Amino acid sequence: GAGTVRVRAGGVVNSALYNVDAGHRAVIFDRFRGVQDIVVGEGTHFLIPWVQKPIIFDCRSRPRNVPVITGSKDLQNVNITLRILFRPVASQLPRIFTSIGEDYDERVLPSITTEILKSVVARFDAGELITQRELVSRQVSDDLTERAATFGLILDDVSLTHLTFGKEFTEAVEAKQVAQQEAERARFVVEKAEQQKKAAIISAEGDSKAAELIANSLATAGDGLIELSKLEAAEDIAYQLSRSRNITYLPAGQSVLLQLPQ
Repeated sequence: GAGTVRVRAGGVVNSALYNVDAGHRAVIFDRFRGVQDIVVGEGTHFLIPWVQKPIIFDCRSRPRNVPVITGSKDLQNVNITLRILFRPVASQLPRIFTSIGEDYDERVLPSITTEILKSVVARFDAGELITQRELVSRQVSDDLTERAATFGLILDDVSLTHLTFGKEFTEAVEAKQVAQQEAERARFVVEKAEQQKKAAIISAEGDSKAAELIANSLATAGDGLIELSKLEAAEDIAYQLSRSRNITYLPAGQSVLLQLPQ
């Protein structure tokens, strides 16, 4: 009856509608004409049921980690992991779908990343990969961005997140660090001995100069210098005695010490 017709009509209308969510785009495959060149934006759209089919692509930036094992200029094994933020060029989605497929990231990113990393890393020694990491990262980013563009991909960010070397190189670096530390310690010991030697020479020269000055003074002043030294010593002793709680003195002509309270 009429109800059945309405249900069928509703089913036809529903099958003729499709949604494209935010950040996505659609490519239309037509059974008679193949992949259409137009790219459908966000929203609800019509299609011809059983003839056309929408293929939805996510056009937002997505991350992907690509690990690569390669060799440096001095033939050291290098393990590198590259983190990539990528998205497709919306206007090129029909070509991407036709020539690569929906899983374009699986097919393209690992191969071109390996290719670029091997090419860039081979220009640097292992030591340079450590000391010039920013330069290496920038070179990889520039080359990879240019290569990805040929496949209709935009790389929003490329960064080296992991960089390690083979066991032999790591052990060689550690041995070099230990040797450098030992050399620094030995140099410190030598410098300390040199300083102690200089200090001893200066001290000996000072003692010799002082003795020479005293001898010259005695030759010039005779016994007067000795008498002056005795007076200075007696003055110092008297000062110390005057500060004690009990005053002790020896009267002239007596041999017994007398103590008088202050």
